[in-house]
Amino acid sequence: MNAILRQRIGRVRREAEGYLELGMPEHALAVLQKHGKLTHGDARGCYLLGESLRELHRYRQAVYPLQRSLELIPDDVNVHMALAWCYKRTGQLQLAIDLLEHALQIEPGAAILHYNLACYWSLACDRRRTLQYLAAALEIDGNFRDFVWDEPDFDPMRSDPLFRSLTGMTA
Repeated sequence: MNAILRQRIGRVRREAEGYLELGMPEHALAVLQKHGKLTHGDARGCYLLGESLRELHRYRQAVYPLQRSLELIPDDVNVHMALAWCYKRTGQLQLAIDLLEHALQIEPGAAILHYNLACYWSLACDRRRTLQYLAAALEIDGNFRDFVWDEPDFDPMRSDPLFRSLTGMTA
C-alpha cells in the first residue's frame, strides 16, 4: 500500500474510531462504507466496520467484515471475540465456541476469553466445561465474579450447587 493510501485509511480509521468512542456507530459505519474498497483491504478498517455493525445489532452483516479482518490479522483476540459475539447472536453457538477456543491458544491468560467460553458452554448446557472455564476466569481475575449475577447466559447453571459455590451465590 502506498503512502497516500496508508494516510487515507489512517484518517478513515481515526474518524470511525472517534465516532465509535462517542457511541455513534451509524456515523462510523457511514464513514467506513463511503471508503468501502479501502476499508475492505485493511484489517483494522474491516474490524471497525464489523464493530459498527455489531453495535447496531446487525450481527449477520457484521460477520463478513470481521471474518475478513481475521483473515488479515489472524492473531487478534479482539477480532475473535467480536466475531464470536456475532456468531452467538446469529444462532451459531458452536462456531462462537470454536473461535474462542482458538483465541485461547493465542492468549491463554485472558480472563475474558475463559469467562466468555463459560457463558457459551453454559448456553450449550455443558456443565463440566462451564465450570472449568468459569473457574479459570475467576482464578485469573476474581472481578469477573461481579458479572455472573446479571449474566443471563448462566441461567441454565443457576441451580447447580458447584456453580453456586464457585460464584459465591447463596440460596
